Amino acid sequence: MPLSGPASRTLLHVRAITLNGYQRTDGLYDVDASIADTKTYSFDNADRASGRIEAGEKLHGMVARITFDEDMLIHAAEATTEYGPFANCPGGAASFAKLAGLSIQVGFLRAANERMRGTMGCTHLRELLQQMATVAYQTMFPVRFERERAAAMEGTPKPPRLLNTCFAYASDSPAVKQRWPHAYTGPD
Repeated sequence: MPLSGPASRTLLHVRAITLNGYQRTDGLYDVDASIADTKTYSFDNADRASGRIEAGEKLHGMVARITFDEDMLIHAAEATTEYGPFANCPGGAASFAKLAGLSIQVGFLRAANERMRGTMGCTHLRELLQQMATVAYQTMFPVRFERERAAAMEGTPKPPRLLNTCFAYASDSPAVKQRWPHAYTGPD
């Protein structure tokens, strides 16, 4: 169902976020992310060589990567700021490397934000973390599915990690009844 029709309006800001998940040949996995903000109008900016940021030119442009294993442990993380409104913005990307050693699991965002909080990091890169974690889980779907299948065949199924994490995966939902009957708690 589409959104309701909008009131008359003028586009001022565009944010584009792209995320891709990869399986590497060395057995690890990567999630690459990019974020770009543009304006539909030009404005002065003392930190740009031209003295302006033109309409459609990136105000913010950051790229990031996390490398993790099948257990969701981050082995490496890196980021760079290609465009920022201030000359010192690129310095905020260095803290992204501090994500190495964290596991993408319950509490990940809190732990990651602790390592990159406030003036130690970049707001825009912190904003990418939720989406990067979600894409990491989506990237690992075939591995998790095979593990679940093997455990079920051995008669030792475990509660799925996604159980009760959203409306569709509520323990009493039809999706859980179909995918994980051993974890289903709803009516028959």
